[in-house]
Amino acid sequence: MTDPASTPVALITGASSGIGAAVAARFATEGTWRVVLNGRDHTRLDQVAAAIGGHPVPGDLSDRDGCRRLVEAAVGVSGRVDLLVAAAGIGWAGPFAEMPDAAIDEILAVDLAAVVHLVRLVLPQMMHRNTGHLVLVGSIAGSVGVREEAVYSAAKAALTTFADSLRYELMGSRVRISMVVPGAVKTPFFARRGSLYQRSHPRPVEPMRVADAVWDAVAHDRSEAFVPGWLWFPARLRGAAPSLFRHLAARFS
Repeated sequence: MTDPASTPVALITGASSGIGAAVAARFATEGTWRVVLNGRDHTRLDQVAAAIGGHPVPGDLSDRDGCRRLVEAAVGVSGRVDLLVAAAGIGWAGPFAEMPDAAIDEILAVDLAAVVHLVRLVLPQMMHRNTGHLVLVGSIAGSVGVREEAVYSAAKAALTTFADSLRYELMGSRVRISMVVPGAVKTPFFARRGSLYQRSHPRPVEPMRVADAVWDAVAHDRSEAFVPGWLWFPARLRGAAPSLFRHLAARFS
């Protein structure tokens, strides 16, 4: 029988639905991970945890104390965190000039500040043990920018740069960091942001495709993964030829 103390622990945020719930299920079904789940919706989080045999730790990550309480609870359950998957995220769609101040603050708090604080809380013990993995779930919006999603795009772009900067700091250690960059995904995200997804292309993918990419990034130590894979091309084009990309984006939207 496997010693529970030797079983690695995955802490997954945003796990009450969507990508986070799919990631939690993916790791739980492997049978080699203890899964600690976080989300704001207590009822849904309990349902997901019960279905996969995970440990629910509900809480709001929009403030620093909420992040601290989550990590303390996760460490209290398991003694450590071997993997952090930062999948929680919120959005808001509409002209930036009409965006409420509260929505700006909430997106920056949940999509960016919470991730930074969580990494800061789990990283020291990973470095002390010289092992661990950080997976940040970004968005193609952070790679190319998306009309009427200015703040969300900015927050996700910042995550990519944060991951790159940390990767340089962690060189020489056995602590790894991966950036998973999905496009549109079939989750409640769009309904909650106040605007349904209406583009004909690209079509939204299932959350489990993102979960598979997260699993693959951890299993094979991949620094970056786009879901679907072809999204790497507009991201690279945006970096290599920004003027051309903006021209094409403005023309085809």
